[in-house]
Amino acid sequence: MENPYKILENNPHKDNILSLLKTLPSTPGVYQYFDKTNKIIYVGKAKNLKARVLSYFRNDAKHNLKTQMLVRKIADIKFIHLATETEALLMENNLIKKHKPKYNIMLKDDKTYPWIRITNEEYPRIFSTRQQVRDGSQYYGPYPSGKILKEFMDLLRKLFSYRTCSLPLTEENINKGKFKPCLNAQIGLCDKPCTGEQSRVEYHRMISSMRQIIKGNFSSSLKEMKEEMMLYAEKLQFEKAQQMKERISLLENYSAKSTVVSSLLHDLEVYAYIDETDRIYMNMTKVVEGKINMSFCVEVEKKLDMDAREVFTSAIVQNRMKMQWNAKEIIVAENLDLPEDYVTQTQGTTGEKKKLLDFALHNALFYRNQKIKNAKIVDPDRWNNKVVLEMQKDLHLSTPPHHIECFDNSNIQGTNPVASCVVFREGKPSNKEYRHFNVKTVVGPDDFASMREIVFRRYSRLEAEGRELPDLIVIDGGKGQLSSACEALKKAGVYHKVTVIGLAKRLEEIYFPEDPVPICLDKRCHTLQIIQHIRDEAHRFGITFHRDKRSKATFRTSLTDIEGIGEKTARDLLLKYSSVEKVKNATLQSLSECIGKSKAEKVYSFYHREV
Repeated sequence: MENPYKILENNPHKDNILSLLKTLPSTPGVYQYFDKTNKIIYVGKAKNLKARVLSYFRNDAKHNLKTQMLVRKIADIKFIHLATETEALLMENNLIKKHKPKYNIMLKDDKTYPWIRITNEEYPRIFSTRQQVRDGSQYYGPYPSGKILKEFMDLLRKLFSYRTCSLPLTEENINKGKFKPCLNAQIGLCDKPCTGEQSRVEYHRMISSMRQIIKGNFSSSLKEMKEEMMLYAEKLQFEKAQQMKERISLLENYSAKSTVVSSLLHDLEVYAYIDETDRIYMNMTKVVEGKINMSFCVEVEKKLDMDAREVFTSAIVQNRMKMQWNAKEIIVAENLDLPEDYVTQTQGTTGEKKKLLDFALHNALFYRNQKIKNAKIVDPDRWNNKVVLEMQKDLHLSTPPHHIECFDNSNIQGTNPVASCVVFREGKPSNKEYRHFNVKTVVGPDDFASMREIVFRRYSRLEAEGRELPDLIVIDGGKGQLSSACEALKKAGVYHKVTVIGLAKRLEEIYFPEDPVPICLDKRCHTLQIIQHIRDEAHRFGITFHRDKRSKATFRTSLTDIEGIGEKTARDLLLKYSSVEKVKNATLQSLSECIGKSKAEKVYSFYHREV
């Protein structure tokens, strides 16, 4: 009987693991994998611990290479039993944040994000910080960038006269008169709580209004400000009413900059991602009171060749904990593996929710393109090397394809058959190595025979001259063209020295010799994009050559049928006389003045031979 845990044969701790597998419960919880040094290397959550953990060790599961590496390193397994799947989800992310296991995905660390801190004092201070201290202070954020937070702090400074000093303000110290007004108080940026001119009740009312604005509740803050302005006006305190009016205007202008989604939508979050071979690019958008309150993107690396949806799901949970987002509803493109009591998922398929999802997806795509563009500019050699290694992995090649050549045929109904060969090095065109071919041995529109001829001519010559062969040959076409190219490579004696593939146009399928089943790569992966670029470049280069050759063959008149009269002489005659009929009627002397006596006699005698 076959061993169901064959994957553990190379694990020195298999006896201990097998005994632990027998005690697995069928309950929700968190599992932790430890290596031989007792270090956590992976943390996962499960609705059913037994089913989930056994899937790592059973032979019938589809294990990728990285998962096999993980299983080989497991020395011990520990479980935490929890009542619900939601508890397991939150516990998993707390453990990932605490231990940072090697094989778990991780978002950007908290310490790099700025926060707004409201201190736990009798007269609280408000300022930005990147460190959190457990002293009872309240923290709001984090904010995706320091620039965004600075703009917001500038707004708060203009709206409210809060203190920025670090004096130990207490009722006792204030009553003793220990403090004097500072410069901020003298220029109107602080209402002098240090001398008792602003009471503790008034100061805390101001702090409460600030909290509402920090949370994004602009409408309630504007309502309170307008009521306060009217109250000042009724008391004939017009100066204070004017100050409040100016603050209302500032807040309304700032609020107007926020993208209005809908007055019907309240607090929710929107998540979208772009999937790449080894990572995802993800956008996170927060909507408060029908307006986009915050939106930013992150890049998340895949671990263990995880499915993109699994990485996306984990990143959402980590983000919600890190950013302290707690909306009851999230908008996503498809339902994810999240507990129903954790959050309500809505698929943005129509109306305002679809617009929000499109907005998030557009931002994720823009972020991805900018990242790739920056990588190409900052370190092009590293980027090109990354692309070449990615091609080696996707195409299962033995060596990286640093040197690639691609062939394409071009003819119209068998006329003027030509072919092209383009060369790419390190994923970039090497224009000086491009070559044109006139097809010499093929009669009629026979693409297979044309491919055999040009591939044989190319590589028999390279082999005879002892020149470098490419790492990869790309044939524009499906199985037929690929088979023809392979025949030519065998005839040239280089078939086993190079790798050759065919790219079918209809579904962009990649064929390998002697393999009837093609591989289909994701249209967004760099490997397919590079191969498509090479194919399109070969097609463009071939078409240009064919068009030039065809245009030269197209210039044909009765003048070019005259022996000794070439294209140039015929053009000179037509330029002077404008038509063949006028050339016929021209005198010998007139023709001689145009093209010389010798050629003029040939033209004149050709058209007057009957006479």
